[in-house]
Amino acid sequence: MQRSVGALVLAAGMSRRMGQPKVLMPWANGKPIIEHILDQLILARLDYISVVTGHRAPEVTAIASKLDIPTVFNADFATGEMLSSVKAGLRAMPEHVAAALIVLGDQPRIQPRVITQVLSTYAEGANEIVAPSFNQRRGHPILIDRRLWNEILALPPDGAPRDVINAHADRIAYVNVDTDSVLSDVDTPQEYAQERSRAGL
Repeated sequence: MQRSVGALVLAAGMSRRMGQPKVLMPWANGKPIIEHILDQLILARLDYISVVTGHRAPEVTAIASKLDIPTVFNADFATGEMLSSVKAGLRAMPEHVAAALIVLGDQPRIQPRVITQVLSTYAEGANEIVAPSFNQRRGHPILIDRRLWNEILALPPDGAPRDVINAHADRIAYVNVDTDSVLSDVDTPQEYAQERSRAGL
């Protein structure tokens, strides 16, 4: 039986280096980055999708609601730590979900085919972590099986999900992909311009 995978989209950040909410910045077809990412996840036919909100939550929630995608509010978003968003999202995952696909809300060149490769590798194997890799560098989105969630939830506030991932290096299945999009996100105006150029926008 195929195990259910839910996407957890991290869209709570303050975007301090960008100077404006990066998930709301325009991408393709006039849509904001967060909506474009959600569109790609829908195309990848995930069993469940949710968005963790924080900064500018009403606007992000409105976009997700338009696509019938639920949101989870991270009350600790102002700390700027990814861990608080991951914890909030994992706690809200439905019980039938066997693994979470951690998706960055500022990775607009994410591709459905890469997501499908990650999902297929998880479905076919016994690994509890599946990550895309480009030129031997681990990227996102990363899939984490429910069996490891409690370890993430138990991390101290100054911890990071990678602490658990790195502690279980023997349980990681790497998916070699042919696109550097798994390594790229947009934290600054310069990176935003570069990513738009790479996407042909």
